[in-house]
Amino acid sequence: MNVQIDTPFLIDALGIAIMIYGFAEIVMLRSKVPGGMVGKTWRTLTMLVGLFALGYLATPFFGSLPANAIRMFVAIIFLFGAIYVAITVRLLFRIIEELA
Repeated sequence: MNVQIDTPFLIDALGIAIMIYGFAEIVMLRSKVPGGMVGKTWRTLTMLVGLFALGYLATPFFGSLPANAIRMFVAIIFLFGAIYVAITVRLLFRIIEELA
């Protein structure tokens, strides 16, 4: 295992801590989210945040992976990040429409 403790590692560690905090928050809020479309969307967002948390946890080990594996890993995380943003914006749009 080739984990180098340097500035990027410390930034990764901070990102991991914040992501775990965010994941805990999203899970705690789950019981307050109504069912229906909002509840279904919230479950999807929870799964995506869980995927991101796993991605963050893997970053300290990138030094031991081949470059192509790292590129694929980052590409997949970016793809699911884009999906997360699209779902979140759509959910917020629906909430704003309901409040208006």
